[in-house]
Amino acid sequence: MSVSIQNSLGDKFRAKLSQLSPTLIVQVGWILGAFAIVIHMQTPQLATLKHQSKNMDKDVLAREEAQIKARLSIAKVLPTFGYKNTIANWYFLDFVQYFGDTKVRQKAGYGATLDYFDTILDLDPRFLYGYYYLSSTGSLYAGEPERTVDLMNRGLKSLSPKVPERSYYIWRLKGVDELIFLGDVTAARNSMQTAANWAREYTDPQSLTAAQVSQATANFLARNPNSKQARFDAWSMVLSTAIDDLAIERAIAEIRATGGKVTISPTGEYNVVPPAKD
Repeated sequence: MSVSIQNSLGDKFRAKLSQLSPTLIVQVGWILGAFAIVIHMQTPQLATLKHQSKNMDKDVLAREEAQIKARLSIAKVLPTFGYKNTIANWYFLDFVQYFGDTKVRQKAGYGATLDYFDTILDLDPRFLYGYYYLSSTGSLYAGEPERTVDLMNRGLKSLSPKVPERSYYIWRLKGVDELIFLGDVTAARNSMQTAANWAREYTDPQSLTAAQVSQATANFLARNPNSKQARFDAWSMVLSTAIDDLAIERAIAEIRATGGKVTISPTGEYNVVPPAKD
């Protein structure tokens, strides 16, 4: 049955095709060919990278890292034919593969991390989930908090309180990086205040809590630039968005350094207790 249907559809397609002018057929061919080239160049080469990652030679890994950066740089200038969001998703999946190859990353480092998000967020600055990974990996793993914050600032120019939904979290993430990685208390306070203002545009409990916590952090920083409570809040957010054991361990250690406490429930949830008042 499936063969006869396919043949029937093929006959109909050929009949329609025969009615088209030769010029139009050529034009369609050029469009489809160009689109195929873009897809081929844009689609992350996951299988290739996975194969190459088996070779742990430093020179090979360095070349692979350079190839990744070059491909990401080219991706920013290639035509997308209206598929920017889809292509951004492909590169995000490619980054997950890149980041998750722990053995290779331990030897080669995370040098292409910010290049990934430069491309991903250039294609889709409204990709909220991407900012979570950018904050966690750009500052903590790649060790480039300045560039991480720069990418957030660039993306925020395309956003508003309601676009994308709950975009106030990006301001919170930026404030965290500014406080604990850059030590820029003024910028962190402004980011947290903006997060509070944007979160108040919503009426759901989650957003109201975010507004309250963000405002409290901004107030703590205004009164005391060295506030332990503010650093506790920042590292608690890092813990809540941590994507692997290294980030979790660092966040727990920093929370405890402020005088806060962290316990793990039988179900694996982290319970945090703030430090004594500043």
